[in-house]
Amino acid sequence: MALFPAFAETSSNKVEDSSKDWLNNKSFQSTEALSLHKRFLENKEPSVDKEVSSAEEKREEDVPPKKKKKKSGKRKKKKKHKKKSGGHSDSSGSDSDTIYPSDLKREEEAKKSQAAPLASCFSWLDDLQSPTEHPFCVDRKPDPANWTYKSLYRGDVARYKRKGRSSLGLDPVRQGVSWEESENSSSRGHRIFYYHNIKNAVLIFPLRCLCMILFHFNPSHQVSNLQCVNPGDRVQTSSVNPLGVYDSSTALWLQGKGQQDKTEEQNQDIEAGQGALLMARRTEEFNRQLREQPADTQLWIKFIRYQDEVSLAEFGSEEMQQDHDSTERRKSSYRAVLEKKLSIAERAVDTNPTCIALQLERLRICQELWEPSVLAREWKKLVFLHPNSAPLWREYLLFTQSYFSNFTVPKVNSAYGKCLSTLSAVRDGSMVSHPALPGIEEDMLDIFIQQCHFLRQCGHSEKAVSLFQAMMDFTFYKPDSVREMSTKQQAEFFEPFWDSGEARVGELGARGWKAWMHQQERGGWLQPSADDDEEEDEENEEEVKDPSQPRGTVWLDVESSREAAHWLPWRPDKAKGQSEEDCEDPDRQVLFDDIGPSLICLSSPELQLRLLLHFLSFLGLPVDSVLSPPPCLLSHLTVVNEFQRPLTSHNLPDRGVNSVGHMTTLQGTRKMVGLGKQGERFVTNLLNMVQPILPPHHRAVLSLSWMQYEKLKVFHCLRTGNKKHLRSQGKSSKRVAKRLLKEPDNRSSLVLWREYAHLEWMLGNLDEGRKVFSTATALGGTKGLSSPTLCELCQLWSQLEVEDGAPMQGGGLTDVTASPAVVVLTQLAEGTSSSSSSHSLSPVSILKARRSYEQALTASLSALDQVCSSPQTTRKGKLRLSGLVGCYALFQYLTVGIQAATAVYTQPFNSNKETHHTSTDTKNSAADSSQISRRNVSKVAFECQILAVQQAALLRYHNSICVFPLATLRQMLTSALTTWSSSAPLWSIYVQVENRYHSAGRARRFFHSVTRETSSVVPRLFAIVAEQQRKHPLKKKQCCLYRSCCHDAALPILPENGLSNRIRGLFEGAIATEMGAHCPLLWRMYMHFLVSEGKVDKAKGIFYKALQSIPWVKGLYMDAVQLFPEHLQEFVDLMTEKELRVRLPLEELDILLED
Repeated sequence: MALFPAFAETSSNKVEDSSKDWLNNKSFQSTEALSLHKRFLENKEPSVDKEVSSAEEKREEDVPPKKKKKKSGKRKKKKKHKKKSGGHSDSSGSDSDTIYPSDLKREEEAKKSQAAPLASCFSWLDDLQSPTEHPFCVDRKPDPANWTYKSLYRGDVARYKRKGRSSLGLDPVRQGVSWEESENSSSRGHRIFYYHNIKNAVLIFPLRCLCMILFHFNPSHQVSNLQCVNPGDRVQTSSVNPLGVYDSSTALWLQGKGQQDKTEEQNQDIEAGQGALLMARRTEEFNRQLREQPADTQLWIKFIRYQDEVSLAEFGSEEMQQDHDSTERRKSSYRAVLEKKLSIAERAVDTNPTCIALQLERLRICQELWEPSVLAREWKKLVFLHPNSAPLWREYLLFTQSYFSNFTVPKVNSAYGKCLSTLSAVRDGSMVSHPALPGIEEDMLDIFIQQCHFLRQCGHSEKAVSLFQAMMDFTFYKPDSVREMSTKQQAEFFEPFWDSGEARVGELGARGWKAWMHQQERGGWLQPSADDDEEEDEENEEEVKDPSQPRGTVWLDVESSREAAHWLPWRPDKAKGQSEEDCEDPDRQVLFDDIGPSLICLSSPELQLRLLLHFLSFLGLPVDSVLSPPPCLLSHLTVVNEFQRPLTSHNLPDRGVNSVGHMTTLQGTRKMVGLGKQGERFVTNLLNMVQPILPPHHRAVLSLSWMQYEKLKVFHCLRTGNKKHLRSQGKSSKRVAKRLLKEPDNRSSLVLWREYAHLEWMLGNLDEGRKVFSTATALGGTKGLSSPTLCELCQLWSQLEVEDGAPMQGGGLTDVTASPAVVVLTQLAEGTSSSSSSHSLSPVSILKARRSYEQALTASLSALDQVCSSPQTTRKGKLRLSGLVGCYALFQYLTVGIQAATAVYTQPFNSNKETHHTSTDTKNSAADSSQISRRNVSKVAFECQILAVQQAALLRYHNSICVFPLATLRQMLTSALTTWSSSAPLWSIYVQVENRYHSAGRARRFFHSVTRETSSVVPRLFAIVAEQQRKHPLKKKQCCLYRSCCHDAALPILPENGLSNRIRGLFEGAIATEMGAHCPLLWRMYMHFLVSEGKVDKAKGIFYKALQSIPWVKGLYMDAVQLFPEHLQEFVDLMTEKELRVRLPLEELDILLED
């Protein structure tokens, strides 16, 4: 068959030429074309002729006769267009005779579409004239929005209009977009920004901007027509590059020239482009992982926080600019990032609706976007859905007490009560919809302690003490008849006892809830009268001592004195006929409605002991660091220059918090030692009442805390230098210590004997202290190195002997065999009692003692590994290594040298690392055993931290008495602080060591590396203190120079090297963290620093900024009154509005000043 079917017959008559075979189409049959053509003519020719003729006649009548000829040509073109589109022909001749197969195919498809209208278009079922068998529609039109937005409705897709001629994300100086519009477009207004509008656009920007544009555009859009041109890559045509196809480097190579050095801007563009590519790849990787693992909640959280890095990469260059426009752009970009993070968080929550961590992350983001009422409603809704989650309740309580616009003290206190009552219902099984999670009692106790400290920081110390009193009665003196009831029912039985007016825990004549309930069944008892002459004398003292002082200073003095005197709740004295109406300050009375919802049940004896220790720590007593919160950080920050006792200073216990009733002061010293007469009587009554009902091992912990409290009071008198107070306090403390040692359970307690001996040594009675130590070692018998308490006692004794004796092996070697410390340590290893530490030893006994220490340490480390690997065989003594290792290290230091002592300390550290690895490998064990194992590992880690403090103290002592490279001490401290970044004693030693030298670069780099890896506020506080101590000598020197110079002479200026700005930067970086924003000490230190620099207005701004994070801290308002006394009225009104405890209203102050 010929290629042209119309001339097939003529081509067949000619002679076939083999060279023209390509003109023949053998796959086409002429019969098929003729049949199709014939069938089409039979069906369509009559109707087409009629329509064409009528149309021609009508148009000829409408057109004027002059213009018929001119439009005839145009008419033919239009008719051809109609024929092509509609399938009809309006001309005669060969045009109408030619029918193409494609036209026939269109006609068949048109017939099919008319026969089945539902196949390709939408219509309502009610609109159909006749029912059909397949009432469905096949939508063949692709919608690219489904790939990007995962939506089936195109109305969900946002459409944008472009305003202006600029593009977002481009540098207006070096980059831009040229929009080439068509010549026929007459409108210059706003255009819809679709992909077809940028077909002819020529974009000029670096590669990083192109990556971001391709990332934001819909991937289904056509971006093939984008022409990306870099201004630095444009190449002009030349003889070497006539077509302009070579880049600049290739053209230079053809000319035999080298490539020019790139400018700094080009290098920055290349680095930025590479960074954008990395960001795009990381984003793609996040999207792929989340698509494959949508249930990975931690991956969702990482992706949400990764948006901050993306925004920093996009808008980081604008941070260098300080104009108004850049500030506005920075704010808008920050809000855009928040909205983007919120959308990701909502998507994550939809995928994982039961994950609480994602819900919390979403609410943290919404805190800066939503209104306070909406945010509070969302928090309540989330807590309602998960009432059994203690971590969620803790976050909700932190939100309620730190959100300034909705904060009031009664509202937050009721939230605490609601939380504890709900968790108690979950624990009791009353709330059947949600099961109790493991460790719910421990979480409830932590929330209860948090509520007490919240009330204390608000100034409501009476309510906090009443909460502890109620919990002590509710836990230790509960009647047996109500133990099987629910917590709510037990609280209903407890209310009559609370309202009865009977003496409570800590008060004189208190007997407890159980005894009161039994006595009520028998008819009750009479309350004996108490002698309150001393209290009346205290109340009759004048409060305003110096009326000539400023009004703000007088208010601060009276407010502080009242808080120190009235921290206990007021109770009516029935013997004197008093009633509740006789109380001058109604806030001193605590009703049952204030404490009832917060009562909880603690079934575990360990948790009951923790409750008691928390109460003692609340009152200011030192407690065991393992069972209680970490010690007060302020003591390590303020006593950072203490160097009198380098070896035993860490043996002094730290009070958990400042004494109740005495607010933490950043400047000045406290006037009173302890809690005063009323407070000391309260503590004595509390300890005497609780001790008989405790088991023996818990009673020993209580006695130790009491004796350490007496030792702390003596140490405070030593620091103040008041010999009169030291003499009286020493007598009373020795009296308490002897009374405790006379008790039957404490007579053989080596821990109490050690504290009493240390107390005698601190008072200067060295001979008496040695006698006590000798008596204690005699009580220890022949236990030797197998007794941890005996090792700790001998360690303290030998350290005191080293501090008060001549330098030993480390610095100018003397006779080792005559050293009292070596005698004590050798007799400990031999297992003999140290009757005296003055006689000399033989070298053979020293060698035997070293061998005994090695064997004991090896056995202890192997037993330690066994305990951590198998928690069922736990024994408390095996976890105490500090005494044995400390004695062995000190023995090696005195007999061999500092290197041998360092080698001893490294053995437990290496064993601790192996134990940590084995504990992480066995996480899939049973729940109970794994919990015990984690507790054991934490205890071992705490022991290793104590050993690190001992090693640092020993190296520091050695460095002070002889020449020794500081690199060893510095390396040891940096290694330990990398592991325990929240250890305040280690940081204190590190700051003392580094501040002796003028070069601060090494310390600053180390502080930066530690703070970058941890969220704790402790290293940030010590970094600030280190810089402040480095600045203080310069400031002091400048003051001395100012006084020594004449008035006419020029004042010499010492360079400060930007320390003030560095300290401000450290403060700003610390309060920007989540933990630092809720640290009251950090904000108060920042205010005092700015005022000391003379920046009062900035300090005032920091005060108002701190209110947004810690509005409940009364000490913050007190500092503001001290620093800005002219705003006293404003600050007192603010405290009254938030219902913080104000004991001296300003109206009463005016009356006192008038009198």
